[in-house]
Amino acid sequence: MQLSTIELENAATILKLLGEKTRLTMIKMLDTNDYCVCDFVGLFKMSQPSISQHLRKLKDAGLVQETKKGQWVIYSLNRDNDYYPLVHSLLQYIPNQDFKVKELEEQGLRISCD
Repeated sequence: MQLSTIELENAATILKLLGEKTRLTMIKMLDTNDYCVCDFVGLFKMSQPSISQHLRKLKDAGLVQETKKGQWVIYSLNRDNDYYPLVHSLLQYIPNQDFKVKELEEQGLRISCD
């Protein structure tokens, strides 16, 4: 991975965006899997509009990208973004969050977007 310098203002914006626990958790989860809004609604026990607002902020910053799958929108981490090296370096220090999905599945509460 090639290191590049980013503007201080841009780094501050990205760090501020990821300073919110829900968005940081989303980014960490997207580092290993792609997710639909409905997945995050169940995982975070938040309303769909709240989850969509968080994802919109991440998308506006270019950190996530979306792909349409029928009526569903699937979100993934944008590894081509100029700020990905900064995000990636931060994510190395955050514990894996995949257990949250397994817990939902075990409780029979995971909604399938298929």
